[in-house]
Amino acid sequence: MALPEALSTKAQRAFLLTVVFQAIVVIVMVAIVFGKVADHVDLVLSRYKTIPCYLALFILAEVFELFMAYDALRLRNIIQLVGILLFHSALIVMSALQVHEAHSAIVHDPSANWTTDYVNGGGPGTLWQNVFPFLIVPPVVIGVSWLVMIFFVRQLYLEFGWAIFHVVGANPAAKTMYQFYQVMICLLKFDFFAFVGVTMQLLILVLAKNTAEFGLTIAAIPIVFVLLIGAGLAVQREIKWLMSISLVLMLAAETYFIYKLVRFYEPASREQYQTVRATLTTFTIIAFLLLFATFAIGLRCFADFDKGLLKSKMHGQSYRPVGQPYKSSLFGAKKEDGGYGSGAPLGPRVSIE
Repeated sequence: MALPEALSTKAQRAFLLTVVFQAIVVIVMVAIVFGKVADHVDLVLSRYKTIPCYLALFILAEVFELFMAYDALRLRNIIQLVGILLFHSALIVMSALQVHEAHSAIVHDPSANWTTDYVNGGGPGTLWQNVFPFLIVPPVVIGVSWLVMIFFVRQLYLEFGWAIFHVVGANPAAKTMYQFYQVMICLLKFDFFAFVGVTMQLLILVLAKNTAEFGLTIAAIPIVFVLLIGAGLAVQREIKWLMSISLVLMLAAETYFIYKLVRFYEPASREQYQTVRATLTTFTIIAFLLLFATFAIGLRCFADFDKGLLKSKMHGQSYRPVGQPYKSSLFGAKKEDGGYGSGAPLGPRVSIE
């Protein structure tokens, strides 16, 4: 059975297998932590809600990264591969922060051991000491896999180097415009993950259903999804009015993230974010910076409308490299098989001298 074009070379298969392997290991480790804690505490209590959120966040992150990796290989998009490397480095930070968050949630008496307080203690034999090794594995595995991924991305860069040439030709200006378009689409995908990550943490961890902030968070979900989809369609199809609306909504979304950051630290609400403040702050700042970068790149892409790039945006990803069997039939077949150079041998040349 023929392999899909996204897995047609060893480097592509190795890159995707690396992502799959580390995803399986990380999700298993996080699930073990969740199971061990759930056996001894009531996860409904607010101080322990960081544990189910920890599991949900990493499942979301790993599934998203796997989708992005396959999508980048399918589209032969080196810019998206670089984005995945940056995303993976953020996962290292996030997994390290989760160790601190879990410690804050579980340990309330650091000096207690398993004989005095198994659940809340931090000494030998306690629940914390049992789950700590499984919390350490994810940042180590993610870090090592990041180095492996860098190696394969370098090889994929050499493979995909000519893809953009086949899409826009040899025009340097068109190449630059198309690269900005690729960056814009890539940023919109990462914006989606960042927003879902922040919203999921807020809904699971801290917001009560009968508060105005809960309603505001729910109302923001469809607005942001429409914003991301609309921006993607606008930049691809060069719809000016839709792009203008999308850029304005991006500024509105920026104010939403600033509002959330203020809520994390203002005296009236800081207590409800105590156990998850570090992770939420990190996620919200990343989401803010990603959306700001999307706005800036969006302005550049807007300026490139009506400059002859629409056809490449709509149909550019239809480019597929020439398959190896076809290459062989053209250039690599043996003479006896009727390949190139298989004509009758030339006779000896006759000199007139």
